[in-house]
Amino acid sequence: MKKIGTTKIDFLGIRKVTFTISAILVLIGLVAVVSIPMGKARMGIDFAGGVSVQFRFSKPVSIEKVRKILAENDFKDANLQQFAEPDMLLVRLKNERGNLRDISNALGKIFNKEMPGNSFQIESSTEIGPTVGNKLQTDALKAIAIALLGILFYVAWRFEFRFGVAAVIATFHDVIVVLGFLYLMDKEITLLIVTALLTLAGYSITDSVVVFDRIRENLSSQKKEGFIPLVNRSINEVLSRTVVTSFTTLLVLAALVFLGGRVIHDFALTLFLGVIVGTYSSIFIASPILLFWKGKSGHAPQKKAALKKGL
Repeated sequence: MKKIGTTKIDFLGIRKVTFTISAILVLIGLVAVVSIPMGKARMGIDFAGGVSVQFRFSKPVSIEKVRKILAENDFKDANLQQFAEPDMLLVRLKNERGNLRDISNALGKIFNKEMPGNSFQIESSTEIGPTVGNKLQTDALKAIAIALLGILFYVAWRFEFRFGVAAVIATFHDVIVVLGFLYLMDKEITLLIVTALLTLAGYSITDSVVVFDRIRENLSSQKKEGFIPLVNRSINEVLSRTVVTSFTTLLVLAALVFLGGRVIHDFALTLFLGVIVGTYSSIFIASPILLFWKGKSGHAPQKKAALKKGL
């Protein structure tokens, strides 16, 4: 907590710059949101539809070896998942590859050719149609909307309604900005990515609440200090905690991104970007919004109108 030391940074003084940067990033994110239902974004099997075939081999198989074999046989977009049993493998492919029977036969021929000494049997095969994919898209959007509403009600109850609105705007900002980054990087949008975005929402609100809590404490005890200096002082007082927490979290996520393997890479990358954006928004987005909510006076409320006491 004391690693950074005492700071006196004028965070609100550069709010016009940070809001401009955020507006550009949010615009990119909104382009991604519009592109998804139009089919211009890369959607995973869960949303776009596809097939999954589960194999059981007579001998343990290496997922990296299978991935290389499939890539060499024009199946480089195959999504592979290995279970606790090293002889079991799940292969998932988008439905533009054909119907379930054709894909199962094609995969079987490849394995017979490339791994002749390792016999196999198909334990299960399923197909995800476009109707299911569309329903999953709708459910994912509902989940994010419910999460944002939950954040609004919690922070409004815990602090004040204006704090709840600021928290929701900052969280929405984080989700949209990270989605925009994933769109620019041409990452596939899957249910795992949606899970990461919901996790990000939880992290973002936690970071914002820490700053809000300090603002509330200072509002309760302040006398004639202006609102802008008070918010700046509050952010500076928790800056060390915010930076240290984010840095240690990023270290773990960086290890998952670079060493965790292909299966969880996009999930970890989403969280990695989310922690950076969430830390930024809790300082430069959530708190300055309170100033706009108050109007142009920029004065802190009197003690009797201060925020509710902590529970």
